[in-house]
Amino acid sequence: MKVLKRIFDLYLHGSMHVAMSVLALVLMTNHMFNLPFNFHMAGFAYCGTMFSYNFMKYESWYRFKRPISTNLKIITALSAVAFVAAGVFFMMLKRQTQITGIIFFGLTALYTVPVFPKRPNLRNLSGIKVYIVALCWAGVTTLMPIVEVGNEIVTDLILKFCQRFLLVLILILIFEIIDLSEDDPMLRTIPQIIGVKMTKLLNLILLLPFYFLEFFKSTIDNMQLIVNVVLVVATALFTIYATPNRSKYYTLFWVESIPIFWFGLVVLASYL
Repeated sequence: MKVLKRIFDLYLHGSMHVAMSVLALVLMTNHMFNLPFNFHMAGFAYCGTMFSYNFMKYESWYRFKRPISTNLKIITALSAVAFVAAGVFFMMLKRQTQITGIIFFGLTALYTVPVFPKRPNLRNLSGIKVYIVALCWAGVTTLMPIVEVGNEIVTDLILKFCQRFLLVLILILIFEIIDLSEDDPMLRTIPQIIGVKMTKLLNLILLLPFYFLEFFKSTIDNMQLIVNVVLVVATALFTIYATPNRSKYYTLFWVESIPIFWFGLVVLASYL
């Protein structure tokens, strides 16, 4: 059991699970816009996410020369492999897709790498973290697959981009509730500013535009509306039961599984 737990923790803390969530959203875009599966796009999304998240989480451990555990050494090695793989997949993408990817990679770099003398990185700018992460997720999982196949940016895609942005924002706010007792007060996260109860209320309110954006599409898919109801209810329950005392597994596994759950529902619905 200890070995299995260690492997599971490595899977979570090595950002392999969150990378699966990003991949699930890329596949959602393929499904919704009838795009063919693109191995290079999928590989770049997965490996790029894994490397980016691990870099954001652990680069300070090396920069400040903190003790490096065996697990972190393994994560570092896996991240190096993911970085090389992401680079190979990136070179296989079209030029327009590469430019789009560079824009979002640039945002990720600014989020992590020191930029200003008194503020080490954009993560430390009050309240900006949630918007940068949500923007990058929405861009990589909606815009890049569309650009790769050469499709035009249409109204339906803009709606999906906004919907994806809202979903990621909602999930991040659940994370911030769980992390409230550990976050530096200087971060000025939303729960720190307005409190847990108001953050939960904000999340529940944000679920409304997330759902009703579906009605503005050029073609309304009734099955998708049903799937989205299930997703909204599940996300609302995760929001309601989120507390700063919850285990990290609550967010690292269960909350980050919501995009995977959504994609699973869509695949299941397509067979009904």
